[in-house]
Amino acid sequence: MNIPLSSCLCALAFAFAFASHPARGADSPPNIVYILCDDLGYGDVHALNSGGKIATPHLDRLAAEGMAFTDAHGSSSVCTPTRYGILTGRYNWRTRLQANVLWGVSPHLIEPTRLTAPRLLHEHGYATACIGKWHLGMDWTRKTPGSFTDDQKEDAWTADFTQKIQNGPTSVGFDYYFGISASLDMPPFAFIENDRVTALPTVEKTWIRRGPAAADFEAIDVLPTLTKKAIGYLESRAEEAKAGHPFFLYLPLNSPHTPIVPTPEWQGKSGLNAYGDYVMETDDCVGQILAAIEKLNLASNTLVIFTSDNGCSPMANFPELEARGHFANYHFRGAKADIWDGGHRIPFIARWPGKVKAGSESDQIICLTDLLATCADLLGVKLPDDAGEDSVSILPALVGAAAGPLREAVVHHSINGSFSIRQENWKLELCSGSGGWSAPKPGSKAAKALPPVQLYDLSADIGEKQNLQDQHPEIVQRLTKLLQRYVADGRSTPGAPQKNDVSINLWKDEIDTEPGNRKSASIDRGD
Repeated sequence: MNIPLSSCLCALAFAFAFASHPARGADSPPNIVYILCDDLGYGDVHALNSGGKIATPHLDRLAAEGMAFTDAHGSSSVCTPTRYGILTGRYNWRTRLQANVLWGVSPHLIEPTRLTAPRLLHEHGYATACIGKWHLGMDWTRKTPGSFTDDQKEDAWTADFTQKIQNGPTSVGFDYYFGISASLDMPPFAFIENDRVTALPTVEKTWIRRGPAAADFEAIDVLPTLTKKAIGYLESRAEEAKAGHPFFLYLPLNSPHTPIVPTPEWQGKSGLNAYGDYVMETDDCVGQILAAIEKLNLASNTLVIFTSDNGCSPMANFPELEARGHFANYHFRGAKADIWDGGHRIPFIARWPGKVKAGSESDQIICLTDLLATCADLLGVKLPDDAGEDSVSILPALVGAAAGPLREAVVHHSINGSFSIRQENWKLELCSGSGGWSAPKPGSKAAKALPPVQLYDLSADIGEKQNLQDQHPEIVQRLTKLLQRYVADGRSTPGAPQKNDVSINLWKDEIDTEPGNRKSASIDRGD
């Protein structure tokens, strides 16, 4: 069997790192703290965007002490799909979730039998906790006959909040959970601990959407509460961790997603708008977590990963921010929900003292689906064929042992289910417009007047402005066939073929298929 050079180099570098910097012993795996922001743009982190106007001192320090990845992506440009990929190492479009997101009372998306990152770590001696926004569905008991669906119009009042919740975070590998069921603007508005609400929703409140709420639940309190809970968890695990029993803390924050609710302490601090203030408060939350890790003497053997689920949302008020010189999605085209890089290119910073070189940068193309394979690599175990189908270990990049590209390609997905595939500098998009909220929107007159696909050379056109699909039909064909193979094989990584949960349609109805608008007639439109 031929072993890739990068794997050999990674193993040598990893062994040397442990031997040179023993924290709890040469074979001791690290604690892992994975902080996931909600709708934070690449350009919102000052260390990644020197022209940014929002102060992020704690994230800047994290980058100075670790590695910043400049080409990191969510598997989708909206939250639920990306979160599915983080925990399972599998693209969301292999499931029933072909577009959009789940809602506050949507049924579970992750099957309890599927291997997840927390389950793998738990099986190898880790304590595991999720504190924050779940947004992957859980099964609420309904007062009326039947089960909940993925329809956002489902009335959350029909849930029996006195009953135990089934198939939530504690069913997929987490020992402990505290947080909210979905985005902070989706009812029910209540905290959940393990598999029950901490207080029954008895009143109705509105944060963009209206629905049942616990009487003492306030949106403005959620980020501080999650921060406090996370610090409490670190404190509870510190001695066990130093004794050789590591932990995995998955901390999916609710911020700076809507409702944009900075606390009074942070209101007006950015000098930009409420979104800027909320980003600063989010940075402070990260600072408190890092301070706790250091105070508890856990930093030397804790891998901290900081990232975001997708690009910044237009709800941040781009015109207001840009008038003051701040570009939340940096120089990338589009925003949250879009197929363009502004929708899914995200900040990604990793710190692991003595293992990850301080102040370093990586231009490797990585995806948030890569956590599961990275955890397996850290543990020195092989994933079974039916797990992590779209996950690639980034450990070689982290320890400076990557001899070439880690990924063959990465697949992107927009809110309406439009596909894109990126290989090296070429990016093919199987839609004529944004696939999301930006103009030209799917189905619009402007979108229908454009070619049905987009092809960009990101090495020369990072803003995705010059569509080269008519100049390079051979690249369009090659990338289309690669994407079709990924779909047909049920995986994008080496291994036995797997089955997708549903039939996959690569081409969405919004694309105008009239011959007069098809400038690349040679495209194979097979599913």
